[in-house]
Amino acid sequence: MKISEINIYPIKSLKGISVKSALVEERGLQFDRRWMLTDREGMFLTQREFPKMATIAVAVESGQLKVESDGHGVMNVPFEPDMGERGRVTVWNSVCEAEIYNGQVSEWFSDVLGTNCQLVYMPETSRRGVNPRFNLGDEVVSFADGYPLMVIGEGSLADLNSRLEEPLPMNRFRPNLVVSDIEAFAEDNWQKIRIGEAEFRSTKSCERCVITTVEQSSGEFAGKEPLKTLATYRMAKDIVPDRYEALGVGANAVLFGQNLITETPGATINVGDEIVVLN
Repeated sequence: MKISEINIYPIKSLKGISVKSALVEERGLQFDRRWMLTDREGMFLTQREFPKMATIAVAVESGQLKVESDGHGVMNVPFEPDMGERGRVTVWNSVCEAEIYNGQVSEWFSDVLGTNCQLVYMPETSRRGVNPRFNLGDEVVSFADGYPLMVIGEGSLADLNSRLEEPLPMNRFRPNLVVSDIEAFAEDNWQKIRIGEAEFRSTKSCERCVITTVEQSSGEFAGKEPLKTLATYRMAKDIVPDRYEALGVGANAVLFGQNLITETPGATINVGDEIVVLN
């Protein structure tokens, strides 16, 4: 088993970036979901409400992000806002502190999405804890939905695509890591893995939502797949019938991919690195 893709999503729910290597930090991969769009009250925005977010391209350059959207040109965004204004922002059930971009940057995103929003950044001093069910201490996460990383095996997508009339690309599921030479859903059973010099602890399978029905290239909802088909064989009550309540997922949650927590921040992982299952 080897890493075939490494993806980062600097601004939550915007277009991802495929990279050849990545530094592993305690919150996840470097630059991954350290920025986020919120409404003016600090509530997070995603493709669930604004599927067009999938089409906003992001590049990481020296000291800044470059964002681009058709019809709106390019905007350069410094890694941290100049004014240093801070506020409380909400991601699902967690609230943490963030730095707010005022003025031109947030106005650009508001124009693109057609809604009054703001870009925010998670500074090092902001500590958003991992789900307490799986937190072994002071473990933290970025603006990701719940966990620092998510991994999917190519075999799992191949299994799903064999059941669909039209196959779907891996980007529908927005994983950080993709694994080749692996049986379908083998990642479900991992407890701890090593990739190069980095070690990760598994938590639970990822609950999938309506974002998987957004065509990432067009930024439009594309029907009921893959959720319709996944619901026929990947519900929590069928996959983990005796454990879904302990894992904190609903009986009818659709599971696809595995959530990971970083155990060795500071290591670098690369496409082509072998994956070793430790237990």
